[in-house]
Amino acid sequence: MNDSKVRFQPAARMTELPKQFFASLVKKANAATAAGRDVINLGQGNPDRPTPGTIVEAMKQGAENPQFHRYSPFTGYAFLKEAVAERYRLDYGVTLDPEKQVAILFGGKAGLVEISQIMLNPGDVALVPDPGYPDYWSGVAIAGGRMTTMPLTEANGYLPDYNAVAPSDLEKAKLLFVNYPNNPTAAMAPASFYRDTVEFAAKHGILAVSDFAYGAIGFDGRRPVSFLETPGAIDVGIEIYTLSKTYNMAGWRVGFALGNEEIVAQINLLQDHFYCSLFGGVQWAAREALLGPQDSVRALVATYESRRDALYGALAEIGWRPSKPEGSFFCWLPVPNGYTSASFADKLLDEADIVVAPGIGFGEHGEGYVRLGLLTDEARLREAAARIGRLGIFG
Repeated sequence: MNDSKVRFQPAARMTELPKQFFASLVKKANAATAAGRDVINLGQGNPDRPTPGTIVEAMKQGAENPQFHRYSPFTGYAFLKEAVAERYRLDYGVTLDPEKQVAILFGGKAGLVEISQIMLNPGDVALVPDPGYPDYWSGVAIAGGRMTTMPLTEANGYLPDYNAVAPSDLEKAKLLFVNYPNNPTAAMAPASFYRDTVEFAAKHGILAVSDFAYGAIGFDGRRPVSFLETPGAIDVGIEIYTLSKTYNMAGWRVGFALGNEEIVAQINLLQDHFYCSLFGGVQWAAREALLGPQDSVRALVATYESRRDALYGALAEIGWRPSKPEGSFFCWLPVPNGYTSASFADKLLDEADIVVAPGIGFGEHGEGYVRLGLLTDEARLREAAARIGRLGIFG
């Protein structure tokens, strides 16, 4: 018998994908939990609250509707596109054509990866925030593009400095990613930043992509600004919106690309080769989320703000006084002197059974910070702070 194993050679693009930095973190955390340790996992961005009951009920109704047991229209049902357009009109005063300016996505992540396939030829440049969401890198790598990073520093309010982009990069740049409220820094962007972004994109012929995943979550009475509120934004860009965070629907995989109709058409064209659209029952439930009562959204934001205040009060008690986040459900915390982001994260896991995400995993300029999620109850957050305090690092 010939038991020799067949060796398959994957395409080169598979070897060029960015390393999944957080895979090892997840593995360590799972091992600690499996060993019976009481791990407080604050390292991932997975909402901990259930989807509101009205949305779940709509899903049950949708599942029982025989219409939805057949293929959905390839670009999605009109009722869902109309619903997200109405939500944007109510929340941001933005008018969108549901058929031409709204594309349904299999979650926001899919759109963020797909846009690079649509816009970048090998060697073309994407301008990417650093630190930033690692899946921007994935899309650029799959397309064979090249990334130019834009440092986000505390001194500049974690906003990119467009004047610092090298002219040689601007000549080849076709894509620009911005993301506010920001993951991982939790910063918010003022309306003036989006005006600058529209001007910059128009001047250089670059498509601007606003990742608005945390668009509902702003603190201290501040409402996050949508890129599409800016005059001229639809001429130069799109916004990626998702139901994952606003409605605790991360597992449902419903997102949207909104804005420039030429780009929306290209997204629909690309997805026509990949998918047959979302199950109709999910689309019906998503419609309920967007058009139904929004009390759950307001309550969710209040919960995250209360958790933030509880955590930062407890951190102050142990002598750690970082700046509070402005939005999202993340905290961006400077590591103590003598540690890297990775070594501090390891110490918290090894000695305090706390999982946080090292800032270096979000880019070179994430070094010196760790990201923590407000994704457990206040008691557990206070307990996390108390465990850190017992390490004796902060006084």
